[in-house]
Amino acid sequence: MGQIHLLAEVHGQRLDQARQLFFERGATPEGLIDPVIIRSWERCRRFGIGEGPYLPVAESLDRIALKTEQDRNRYLLQQGRPIMEHVYEQIRESGSMVILADANGLLLETVGDPDFVDRADRIALSAGASWDENQRGTNAIGTALSEETPVAVLGGEHFLQRNAFLTCCASPIFGPDGRLIGVLDISGDYRSHQRHTLGLVRLSSAIVEKRLFESIHARDILVCFHGRADYLGSPKEGLAAVTADGQVLAINRNGTEILGIRAVDAIRRDFSMVFENSLASLVDRLRANPQASCEIRVNGRTVHVQLRGQLPPVAVAGRVYDELPVPRPAAPRAEPATARPTLTLDTLNTGDARLQAAIDRARRILGRDIPMMIQGESGAGKEMFAKAFHNSGPRRDGPFVALNCASIPETLIESELFGYQGGAFTGARKEGAPGKIQQAHGGTLFLDEIGDMPLNLQARLLRVLQERSVTPLGSTRAIQVDISLVCATHRKLREEVARGSFREDLYYRLNGLAVTLPALRERSDIRALVAKLVAAEAGGREPPARFTEAALRAIEQYGWPGNIRQLFNVVRVAIALLDDGESLIDESHLPEELFEAPFPSAAAASPLPNDPWAAAPPECPAGSLEEISRQAALRTLEAAGGNISAAARQLGISRNTLYRKLGRSS
Repeated sequence: MGQIHLLAEVHGQRLDQARQLFFERGATPEGLIDPVIIRSWERCRRFGIGEGPYLPVAESLDRIALKTEQDRNRYLLQQGRPIMEHVYEQIRESGSMVILADANGLLLETVGDPDFVDRADRIALSAGASWDENQRGTNAIGTALSEETPVAVLGGEHFLQRNAFLTCCASPIFGPDGRLIGVLDISGDYRSHQRHTLGLVRLSSAIVEKRLFESIHARDILVCFHGRADYLGSPKEGLAAVTADGQVLAINRNGTEILGIRAVDAIRRDFSMVFENSLASLVDRLRANPQASCEIRVNGRTVHVQLRGQLPPVAVAGRVYDELPVPRPAAPRAEPATARPTLTLDTLNTGDARLQAAIDRARRILGRDIPMMIQGESGAGKEMFAKAFHNSGPRRDGPFVALNCASIPETLIESELFGYQGGAFTGARKEGAPGKIQQAHGGTLFLDEIGDMPLNLQARLLRVLQERSVTPLGSTRAIQVDISLVCATHRKLREEVARGSFREDLYYRLNGLAVTLPALRERSDIRALVAKLVAAEAGGREPPARFTEAALRAIEQYGWPGNIRQLFNVVRVAIALLDDGESLIDESHLPEELFEAPFPSAAAASPLPNDPWAAAPPECPAGSLEEISRQAALRTLEAAGGNISAAARQLGISRNTLYRKLGRSS
């Protein structure tokens, strides 16, 4: 115990020196604290995070918004909750809590000791709060997400001193497709820190990853492997999901490390190309004993392999097996492939003539090597249309990879699009990373907001399209790629070409077929679209949800500046606001903005005599728009005999909005 206290004292002294160097002198405290912490501090300094009274910290989500995010991450929560409870049982009454957050650092769920939870609430360490680095400074959750590696942040290592009473250990969680989807964290009082906590959270996140992989691929063949036979069945085993005909669907991070390959080199490849053995031969060797494993040689390494999973009768190498060996019952598939209809061009069609014309034009080039350019306002459904196009053609079983050229910094677009070799630039992963073009091999690459791509990268993209190969940053080896290209933009690219901000040769290379999606306010199928969104969002709800006629009229009359994206959010929130057993969605479930009439501009024509929002009569002094609006509200209220509800209905706004215009409290 004395040695532990001595180590803690030494750490505290080194940390004090590091903070003094960094925060008071602006120097880098190399050698005093973990380089991960130094990198995080430097990021926080660039973010402009400080202790001042104007520190911009996002408010926690309300109950409805949090429920929406929990629904969005339901599979992570389903597999993570049991592990959280198990971990908490190991640390109960230690002044700690267990936290599960999403890939953006939003805390989805917590469980912990009541006394510590009360202290944590005071710094918003609770469900609904964001602990991304750019909001809370250096902390285990945000830093683990930024670094994509397990992280411990002890006491004063937190960037903000207000959080210095915490000790936090977090480990990222990666989904079956290799994407970062969340983080598991154990936070407690700095004085009660246990040295094994980081190991516990690292192991727990690995178990969550394993549960997710097995759940998503429960109906596929699971190939389990490791260099040591006694590691089979543990969180450290490699996992590959394989179809009955031998195509590799997914492989976990342990698997790629064990085999010494990249995920992109395994997925959608035949089993024999990845494991250097046929699937049929493994079934022959293992079918008699479900618990058995066998040795194979892969890339010069000995690997112990076990097959799991249960399938309908399948033919493998001319034989029919009722099932593959099952050492333990397979978990139900989290999201069966048949759970929802596939998005195709046919399912997009809900009766609007202009959209139908775009669909018909797109259908004519399915399977042809012709790029497509989708134009339309932001939120009009360009990516949805691109996915439907992909799912309708012969590449439907290949990947659909999207990149928004306007949403990531210009300095990162090149590495995101073309990939990079290990060590190509500062901060690059040592093993390198494939770019979006390479990831889309055999499928479709969707470049959204292509008009925002920097000029220097436009030349590289043109060369890729001409040569059908891509050269990652830092490499001299060209990699052949087979992609279908779909682009989208809200800009007028002809005008961008005339201004010199978009290459003319690339414009003509991309503009094989141009389709324009109508804005939502221009569409004639809004009711059908609403019905489809309700069915998708609340398909299993009893009784079924539906909109009243008055609510549908309000939706049809609104201008929808955010297009389908905005409508989708309105429908989701309206369904979330329904009480148990309630099925009718009326105006009270819709946002106030749908009922607020826009103020007329100064250049507008004279209003009709009965228009309640007409400008104040000449005898009223000219004032701000707010004063004009208040006067109009007062006149309408007087005409309604003081009845707030009647006045609000006449004005087409909610009661709360009317109260605000009158300057009253409801």
